[in-house]
Amino acid sequence: MQYDSIDILLVEDNMDDAEIAFRELKKGHLANNLFHVKSGQEAISFVFAQKKYEKKYKKRPALKVILLDINMPGISGTELLQQLKNDETTRDIPVIMLTSSRETEEIQKCYDLGASSYIIKPLNFDAFAHAVKDFGFFWLLLNEAPTTRAEL
Repeated sequence: MQYDSIDILLVEDNMDDAEIAFRELKKGHLANNLFHVKSGQEAISFVFAQKKYEKKYKKRPALKVILLDINMPGISGTELLQQLKNDETTRDIPVIMLTSSRETEEIQKCYDLGASSYIIKPLNFDAFAHAVKDFGFFWLLLNEAPTTRAEL
């Protein structure tokens, strides 16, 4: 088995938020190619085909988009974003920051590091569900991304 079919990598430590995201993307028929990890460290292992993913899969994922929570234990979302954007093979993958933080400095830092978008998690369930559905529709169906260096 290879990663070829993975379109979205969801990096989210809050299982309730992850379940909402998965459910809403599935409703919009956008979750068939979703892979979920619970930490920044696991995301690094997945994206760079290291540790348990090195033996399980034959090549690195050809991701269309990464949906990344900022506030995670260990490696934070901003630290992971910086690693992804500093690597030539992953810098072209769109990374959407997903957080409850409205801090101007946090938003600016994410864009400075190369985030493609910054979405503030609505506190209301229905609003969060709607935001996830809109995210999926735009990034998977409307947006035309360049070929990433990993696909070349």
